[in-house]
Amino acid sequence: MWQRRAFLKAAGVGFAAALLPRRAEALERAELIFASSIQKREGGFGAALVNEAGAVISTVDLPERGHDITFSPTTGQGVVFARQPGTFAVIFDPKGGAKPQTLTSIEGRHFFGHGAFSPDGKLLYATENDFDNARGVIGIYDVAGGYKRIGEFDTFGTGPHEMLLMPDGETFVVANGGIETHPDYGRTELNLDSMDPSIAFVDRRSGKLIGQLRLDGGLHQLSIRHMAFDHKGRVWFGCQFRGPSADRPQLVGYATRDGEIRLIELPDATLGELRNYIGSVAASADGGLIGVSSPEGNTILAIDPDTATVVASLGLENGCGIAPDSVGLVASSGEGALGGLAGSPAPLTTFELNFDNHLRLLKAV
Repeated sequence: MWQRRAFLKAAGVGFAAALLPRRAEALERAELIFASSIQKREGGFGAALVNEAGAVISTVDLPERGHDITFSPTTGQGVVFARQPGTFAVIFDPKGGAKPQTLTSIEGRHFFGHGAFSPDGKLLYATENDFDNARGVIGIYDVAGGYKRIGEFDTFGTGPHEMLLMPDGETFVVANGGIETHPDYGRTELNLDSMDPSIAFVDRRSGKLIGQLRLDGGLHQLSIRHMAFDHKGRVWFGCQFRGPSADRPQLVGYATRDGEIRLIELPDATLGELRNYIGSVAASADGGLIGVSSPEGNTILAIDPDTATVVASLGLENGCGIAPDSVGLVASSGEGALGGLAGSPAPLTTFELNFDNHLRLLKAV
């Protein structure tokens, strides 16, 4: 984890010296450092580094609204992806060592907000939309070549959203949301009657499909969106329901590479609080807790993956981002709040920016 001393050692004395006094104080008080896309209250968009109390350490500007951030495991360099159907990604050095660089999607593609680096940091992968063919792809970018796009893989589905690299370092797991969109129609969902969500396991080197899982029981309108790994290596996922608003299907489940996929049974009252919408999924540092959020229902839950039961909850208006801290989970809010649950000591505090959909804990490299 990015503890303050490790961050300062990597960044050098010049980084802290260049900060405004208030931000230098936030770094001095930090034990852990988090990153999130933000919406500035004075207008405009960006990404920010904050401490565990939500105080801003540094920011980088974005041309439009951002979504998720991924970090290189070798250099610590970050990439902020545009919210779909955005066509930009901004590459930045959280330690302030280089100017930000803007990456633009190629013609006929746009980003879906998520991506991941290869274990050696040489390649960046991003979920993208081949929108004229309603086909999801993983764009491949050469880091040393200035993030030049060098190819793509199929995601074997429509509307891919989050992608994760599995612990083996060789397999991608992709949440194909199953929803067709096209930039000519903005964020309008074009195929709600024929949605086909799935979880696909894709070989990182060859792009070949290793396996694909779908929910049964008439749940084709349950869009699979976000994921995290538990301590057993299972893929936990959260869904957004696009069927009748009066229905209340289960929204959280897990899948395994050997072919198991199931939804867990949350109580009716809990499902009512989630309002058919999971906005983010994250695991605690040891994988012993799974956090899920519903900004629609102002609810954050911590789930024990072994018993598939809710063990803690936090009411947080417009709360969506979730990340591990040293003990439990931290959640962020589109209203500018940050709070902890499941043993986290983070206080519920409001600061001068509005956090966007995802919160990421920086890790030392």
